[in-house]
Amino acid sequence: MKFGQVSNPADVEFQLPVEPLANRARLDRYELGSGEGRPAVYLGATGWSMKEWVGKWYPKGAKPADYLGYYGEQFNTIELNTTHYRIPNDDTVAKWYATVPADFRFCPKLPKTISHVNDLGAGGEQLPRFIAALDGLKEKLGCAFIQLPPYFGKDRLPVVERFLDRWPRLLPLALEVRHASWFDDPYATEALMDALAARGVAAVISDVAGRRDVLHGYVTAPRTMVRFVGNGLIDSDYTRLADWAEKLRQWNLPESFIFPHEPENVLAPEASAWLADHLATLDFARTRGPAPRSDGPEQMSLF
Repeated sequence: MKFGQVSNPADVEFQLPVEPLANRARLDRYELGSGEGRPAVYLGATGWSMKEWVGKWYPKGAKPADYLGYYGEQFNTIELNTTHYRIPNDDTVAKWYATVPADFRFCPKLPKTISHVNDLGAGGEQLPRFIAALDGLKEKLGCAFIQLPPYFGKDRLPVVERFLDRWPRLLPLALEVRHASWFDDPYATEALMDALAARGVAAVISDVAGRRDVLHGYVTAPRTMVRFVGNGLIDSDYTRLADWAEKLRQWNLPESFIFPHEPENVLAPEASAWLADHLATLDFARTRGPAPRSDGPEQMSLF
């Protein structure tokens, strides 16, 4: 993930934003009440095809055809980017579904043939085809997400609203915007967040060094999706992850999806494992994260 990267992240002042005023009323509707069980926090990476994880997070000698199964043992969700490039067929989706554990949740990215066209696929067949493909994930569908291109500015809000009105309300969805105009103008920010909240769509939150504006902090649905971009497990990665764990505890949403990105995805398991351990010390949510395999070269220190 190169979006928002900087040459020296150690110079960045990392902190979460002040809680938006609109969150209070929304959280009163969304957060779990007493007796409703514990929230679920899903931790994942951006793909399972990482040969660098073999012998450390996957068994020695693991074959690529088996990577998804081993990934599902380590993580309980995935930012499924492969769907951004092609809509999977029914057999592929059925195989994905059968390969992962019962508590696993897929978060598929909408195809660029929808997200990167001017009308977001209005009137075309791509959106119905994609939605039909999601049916095969059944209860293992976590939250689909659409990432709008960086040139898609605040003047396109009516297009966004028309797209959202075509999306089935029963399918969880999150939306990410990147054009600075959505955040430069507080009225544009609130208009977008109101549109999402009216339809129960989550606002993707990106925590990345070079674009602190996209770290907006808004909750617009009974779930959130956080795309966390670390910097090679420097000290601030851990303090930022700890801040996010505390924020998720405060929000107490039924579901939270957090994807710790690290350079080239190689260190994503280390970041996720640390976060899972930290969440366990806070003891408020159901979650699980990676653990180094005992058949690896040696146990790794996560601290």
